[in-house]
Amino acid sequence: MAIELKTGPDDEGRRLDRILRKALPDHPLSLIHRLLRQGKITVNGKKGKADQRIAANSLIRIKLKADDSASEVRKSPVPAQTQSAPLPEILWRGAGIIAFNKPPGLLTHGNNSLDSMVKGHFSDKLPPSLSFKPGPLHRLDRETSGLIVFSENLQGAKLFSRLLRERKVIKTYLAVLEGVISGEQQWADTLDRDTETQKTYVSPNAGSKDALTLIKPMASRGGYTLAQVRISSGRTHQIRAQAAAHGFPLAGDAKYGGSPAPPGASRQSGFLLHSWKLETDEELPGIITARPPDSFLDRVYSLFGPDIKHKILR
Repeated sequence: MAIELKTGPDDEGRRLDRILRKALPDHPLSLIHRLLRQGKITVNGKKGKADQRIAANSLIRIKLKADDSASEVRKSPVPAQTQSAPLPEILWRGAGIIAFNKPPGLLTHGNNSLDSMVKGHFSDKLPPSLSFKPGPLHRLDRETSGLIVFSENLQGAKLFSRLLRERKVIKTYLAVLEGVISGEQQWADTLDRDTETQKTYVSPNAGSKDALTLIKPMASRGGYTLAQVRISSGRTHQIRAQAAAHGFPLAGDAKYGGSPAPPGASRQSGFLLHSWKLETDEELPGIITARPPDSFLDRVYSLFGPDIKHKILR
């Protein structure tokens, strides 16, 4: 049998073997390289080479024997695509980037996640590509709501990744912390990730990754503080780990030492963390703001009173 693939604009200039790895996820790399050596993969009618740079609108043809597909092709489950579910609010779209306002309780990755919803919604609305699919450019925990950025094309992915790498993206969160913080604080730590416990720790070990977090309290009441939390790095669980290490765990974040639930919340409510604003001065609007969900606002008002509203929704 033969498989024919047509490249799109986002495949331009990419290596043939990398395109094939993305386009044929169920085919092991060993099989792809064997077929290349045997001349069974052609590009526009000519024998393909693994390191060959491919142009857009090229025709890739792969000849497979029955025993190839039977013995070497992995049979992995097809991930569910949440195509029928409505997308969350789009906050901004441009430069190959889409910013969404993620509701709490929705996974970023995996089946029935925001990622699968976006792929399902845009699958027939974007230029075809073998090696690139729209996807999240950073992550939010399931319980965390708010602003999250997806790539719409390869150029957008490269742009945002560069801005993150150069620390030109500032993200501000709203967080409810245990304890009273009376003035601005700066937490400069190095973090390690424990893959077994899936937790992040402040650690002085060599190889730990630096993390800088700025805390600006907005209100304190009843032993809790509502704060703006600004980060330019994006370490996994950075805010949760640093807050716990500095004695102010997120309210309701039992995994990192917080109380099971703050007043006015059920034990199933989780912690209160909202990705509020994204700031950068390069090729994106100066500030993108995500309105907190009503469930977040209701709990914040119950803790700090309705007068806090003007500071959050200004």
